[in-house]
Amino acid sequence: MSTFRVLPTLRLGPGRHLVERNLVFFRGHALVIIGGFFEALFYLLSIGVGVSDLVGEVPGPGGKRLEYTEFVAPAMLAASAMNGAVMESFNIMAKLHLSKTYEAVLSTPITIRDIAVGEITWTLLRGTIYSTAFLGVMVAMGLVSSWWGVLALPAVVLVGFSFSALGLAAVSAIRGWQDFEWVMTGVLPMFMFSATFAPLSTYPDAVAWLAQALPLFHGVALLRGLTTGAISGVLLVHLLYLLAVGAAAFWFAIRRLEAKLLT
Repeated sequence: MSTFRVLPTLRLGPGRHLVERNLVFFRGHALVIIGGFFEALFYLLSIGVGVSDLVGEVPGPGGKRLEYTEFVAPAMLAASAMNGAVMESFNIMAKLHLSKTYEAVLSTPITIRDIAVGEITWTLLRGTIYSTAFLGVMVAMGLVSSWWGVLALPAVVLVGFSFSALGLAAVSAIRGWQDFEWVMTGVLPMFMFSATFAPLSTYPDAVAWLAQALPLFHGVALLRGLTTGAISGVLLVHLLYLLAVGAAAFWFAIRRLEAKLLT
């Protein structure tokens, strides 16, 4: 699309053609794109209307006491970025195993790396749309209590990058649709046990240690710290963790796609 040809700062290289293709394909499917936003929004509203009054305040980052809705909202924001990336991996699976799209793409000068860059960029664009809308809802509901919250949007883009790369890596590693159940099996416990709905201090020690190894936990903790103003050096640890996971998954995905498509 011409939009990408007039933006000199968007340096995607040939990968931009994958983004353009996805934009054309989803042009008539706007409801599919914003589905992840409404899923997280309904979780948030249901908690805000009912559960929050029953729970009251909970301990937040930096020892702050938070209303339960304020505690859960940034977790829903992180989860929406994760879910958007996972749902996009369905489309990547279809291109890889059903339509053989990438085999056709590779008959052009586009490389495996270009494919990975294009697909991850598209997932980030898609996720940023409803992450921005969701963050706007949080502001309107008074769930962002600090000016540090302006950094929540780039932070959630980082979360999206990590999970986009992980989704692409997972799809490149599994054999077919029957194995995709393992991806979904990993997503649900990550969603439930990443300090999403309860402080980490309420978990048994073994579960707490496991939770801290999950990328969603670090996304939740980073966004929760920014939206509540609990700024400390720990946030840098969460940021670096997400960058490292995303970079490692991106490298792995390229190697696996090369093995699948070039041999």
